Order: sequence, then structure tokens, then C-alpha cells
Amino acid sequence: MNSFAPAARPQVNSRPDTLFANALAKVSPEAQKKAKATAQDFEAMFLNTMFAQMTTGLKGEGPFGDTTGTGVWRSMLTEQYAKSFAQSGGIGISNDVYRTLIMQQANRAS
Repeated sequence: MNSFAPAARPQVNSRPDTLFANALAKVSPEAQKKAKATAQDFEAMFLNTMFAQMTTGLKGEGPFGDTTGTGVWRSMLTEQYAKSFAQSGGIGISNDVYRTLIMQQANRAS
């Protein structure tokens, strides 16, 4: 499910978010699209850092083992995991970042 799908009435905590709805009306669709991509990239970066920390101390064999060359491979794997997680909805960080970016752009437009 795409958490950025256009909704008639944006909601926060199951209540209508009129401030965000008004801000969306002030920001161009191109800027909204760019803000969505930026928010998703930010969440992917956060997840990549988290995944890298989770796999740092692993020993043994396999993709997360401690053999020569697995460090580079592991970093590429965690980066792809992070991008995949973020694209499929992530953990919710991108929604808040997106809202914040739109609110800031709307304030500048006013």
C-alpha cells in the first residue's frame, strides 16, 4: 500500500488534518512529488544505517558472515533492503518527513 496515495482528506491520528490539506493545496504537484521522493530517500537512509548497525558484529558464514569481501557485499545488501522497506511503506518516518516538508513549503508560499 502506498502511504502517499492522494486522499480527499489527509488524517493524523484518525482525525482530519485540515492544516495539511490546506498546505497541499498551496504546493504544486511537482513539489509534492519531489517532497515524497525526498522523504522516502530519507527513510531509506535511516533504515540503511539501522540495518548496517544490526549486522556489524555478526560472525560466521553466509551473506552476513565475517569473511573477506563480505563487508562490501553486506553494505550493498543492507542498502537494497533499506530501499525496499522504504518503498513498501517503511516504518512511518517518511510520512512525517513528507508532512513537514509540505508544511514548510506552504508557509514559504504564503
